[in-house]
Amino acid sequence: MRPTTAWHAMAQRPVSFLTSAWPWRSLAYLVGGVLFGAVVVAGFGLALASGLVLLMALVGVVVLAGLVLASTSVASMERRRLRLVDLDPVPDPHRRPEGTGFRAWAAHRLTERATWRELAFTLISATALWWLDLLVLGFSFGLPGVLFEATDGQTWPWTVFGALVLLASPYTVTSWAGARAAMTRTFLAPRDQELGEELREVRASQARLLDSLDAERVRIERDLHDGAQQHLVSLGMTLGMLRLDTPDGSPQSELLSQAEQQLATAHQELRALIRGLNPPVLADHGLIAAIEDYAGRFPIPVTIDLSLPGRLPRKLEAPLYYLINEAMTNIAKHSGATSARVHGRYHADVLILDISDDGHGGLDPEAGTGVTGLADRVSALRGRMRVSSPVGGPTLLHVEVPCRFA
Repeated sequence: MRPTTAWHAMAQRPVSFLTSAWPWRSLAYLVGGVLFGAVVVAGFGLALASGLVLLMALVGVVVLAGLVLASTSVASMERRRLRLVDLDPVPDPHRRPEGTGFRAWAAHRLTERATWRELAFTLISATALWWLDLLVLGFSFGLPGVLFEATDGQTWPWTVFGALVLLASPYTVTSWAGARAAMTRTFLAPRDQELGEELREVRASQARLLDSLDAERVRIERDLHDGAQQHLVSLGMTLGMLRLDTPDGSPQSELLSQAEQQLATAHQELRALIRGLNPPVLADHGLIAAIEDYAGRFPIPVTIDLSLPGRLPRKLEAPLYYLINEAMTNIAKHSGATSARVHGRYHADVLILDISDDGHGGLDPEAGTGVTGLADRVSALRGRMRVSSPVGGPTLLHVEVPCRFA
């Protein structure tokens, strides 16, 4: 596989590495670092001195602000130079300002976190990195030259040492170039920033998925209500008309009774399914009423203590209903509890839910007891969840979900 960084190139066989362009690319990177660093030190030193001198006249504030903005140009140049020893492109972390003109651009850049990271990198580069570049180059090439020049019959071991240093210079130069590149990437393309972009996309994708699932749930509920349920009603009417022509006590009458009973059961289960997909009480009266309605049909007593300052948004209300619904279903299936409690409060833009039971406890989140599905639901809502379930009980499910009321 083709190496993409100087360090990856050093992991190749010595012949492949030494005959590749990587040692020369690393040398160019360090030489460029020395030259560019010297220019930056001269320019920044002059600007800093001028800014401090003129600070009393307030003109220095403009000079110092210009110094901060100039660091973005230094960082931009470093990102381009980085391609010598790191082939993965470094994205520009700056966003386009909303306004137009230099003033809008400058005001936007001064408020960006990336600008101040680049300023910190510029100061580190000016005070340390380019000096280290010079030191590595001096050790790798300057020291052998001095030793060769000073060689005589009594100092031949130093000649051998200088030759060894020179032979090792491709590795010395490339190893420092790789380390410098890694440090540069850390400052100019921090991993948390890349993850931030990915995380925003994941969250946006989760939001779209939740919206599409909610819309699909409503569509299925409507299709079942207007389709399958109406067909069952029609079938019931047909069976009723057929019974009018069937003598009482006949074998056909018994079969009709069985069919009517099975039809009634199917109709009841379908209505329960429709009510679970899109509970009318949830759409009409909100989360608290829907949870109380569900608790009234629960096989064990459930105490509901929910207090909210208002009606939740639909995109949050439905997922929270199914979250609580699934948690209570897990209690009924796995806990062996005789009672349960749902407690919820809203505080500082966070909805806090505690769902507890008096069951046997010992809940293992990795044992496939439904906790994984709950964690996925909470994660999709950008919340967090903790489970406390000692052996012998009780079990407490603590959920915190970001929430804002309009």
